[in-house]
Amino acid sequence: MPEAEKLPEEERGSSDESLYHELCAYTLGHGDPAFLHQHVVDAYAAQHAHESGKPIGPVFALVGLYLHVERGFTGRQVQRVHMQLGEDHRKWAMPPLPLERGAIGVRHVMAAAPGPERDAMIHRWCASVWSVFGDARNQIVELLRRELNFE
Repeated sequence: MPEAEKLPEEERGSSDESLYHELCAYTLGHGDPAFLHQHVVDAYAAQHAHESGKPIGPVFALVGLYLHVERGFTGRQVQRVHMQLGEDHRKWAMPPLPLERGAIGVRHVMAAAPGPERDAMIHRWCASVWSVFGDARNQIVELLRRELNFE
């Protein structure tokens, strides 16, 4: 695993952030009705979450990753769930944040050729990030069950 993905955000520098912005430009210009961009936002937010941040960011990111990776939701469907959850201004509990944040990072996604190769890498990135958040899975599943009656 690349060492950069093991370090907290503050130690990774701004190179991930600039690559993230490039990737956002790519996905926003994609024209994909499934809204691939949402998966990028969620993977990056979960991978770069930190304890001193507001819990809503990692919670929503992990909701998105769970729905995409385990339930097959498109980015558009995830976006709708985020909007439903956001209607109620509540306090969210910070999920457990692992030190290791996945074997794939934004730099790996950007290294893939634009088009189907990069798009597939985005999905692999989501799975990679979600796989290290196993300690948060029950919290996310319970939140969706409680708030939106997901089964």
